[in-house]
Amino acid sequence: MNKCNIIPIFVPHLGCPHDCIFCNQRKITSFNDSLDKEQICLTIEKYISYFKNKEIPIEIAFYGGSFTGLNENLMIEYLKIAKKYIDQKLVDSVRLSTRPDYIDEHILDILLSYKVKTIELGIQSLSSKVLDLNERGHDVDCVYKSSNLIKKYKINLGLQMMTGLFGDDFNSCIHTALDIAYINPDFVRVYPTLIIKDTKLEQLYYSKKYIPMDIKDAIRLCKYIDIIFEHYNIDIIRLGLQSSDNISKDKDVVAGPYHPSFREFVQSDIYFDLFEYYIKKFKIKKYLHFECSNEEISKIVGNKKSNINRMKEKFNLDISFSIHNFEKNILIINENLVNRKEFIDYSFMKILRRFDET
Repeated sequence: MNKCNIIPIFVPHLGCPHDCIFCNQRKITSFNDSLDKEQICLTIEKYISYFKNKEIPIEIAFYGGSFTGLNENLMIEYLKIAKKYIDQKLVDSVRLSTRPDYIDEHILDILLSYKVKTIELGIQSLSSKVLDLNERGHDVDCVYKSSNLIKKYKINLGLQMMTGLFGDDFNSCIHTALDIAYINPDFVRVYPTLIIKDTKLEQLYYSKKYIPMDIKDAIRLCKYIDIIFEHYNIDIIRLGLQSSDNISKDKDVVAGPYHPSFREFVQSDIYFDLFEYYIKKFKIKKYLHFECSNEEISKIVGNKKSNINRMKEKFNLDISFSIHNFEKNILIINENLVNRKEFIDYSFMKILRRFDET
């Protein structure tokens, strides 16, 4: 997706009908109260003053709860504030997050009239069993219906999924990713499930009815999901929950696969597989020299040189590298230009063979 400067406005839980078993929006957003108009205006103007590059579009984003589940008059009040800045040409558009069961034509008519450009739906899973166990309050058909309706209105669609939910497993997560790819959203977010304080999931954890994924399994699963979305050219705009004052292991995260560098770990694991594929394809026996961009070197090398060490151990190679002012995805191994798409397509087919699609 094109780069955009985001002005986040958090409206936590105001529009949600209930708590899903994993959710405590007040903890996740570090925010408890509704915002008044003055607070919203101050926040918008503060962020506008931060953005120096006027060529980059600015978007007001209503995050944290189910925006379209708000009282309609309150929702329109918030949208009017945002539109004021759009009319003044200080802001370009609006985005929001909501639930799939709070989307209909009446709502979309309102949103379109106030320049809403992007809607993110928190769908979490496309397994009926998982939705029920996690008390989501809607079914799978609702996700397809609301997604298709948003696309019909030509509003950008983002879908948020979670991995490792109560009742979830590798197979159902892979199926959810494949089903999301079938919907073909403009982008996705992927969040490994964390156990947050003061949630029903915390109670299930302490009663030993729920065991969270360990970080190695979460990385491996998200690697497969990342490959699926890359195969379908669907952008993952976030992988792993963002660190905040509360979201860390010594604060409100009780357990689960949390790490502030989670996405880099996933991408690093993909790079190891990519190198393994091309070491075999190029029949590299003794020396390996690769050239890459500065942006990608840390992911390729791995945390504490983990990828380099694994490759040395597995293939008995002498490894060296050089960094260039390349575009992000340019990679050269032993003077051979690497075709990343070839590797992604190969890996995608391996995933399909591994996980039964029935």
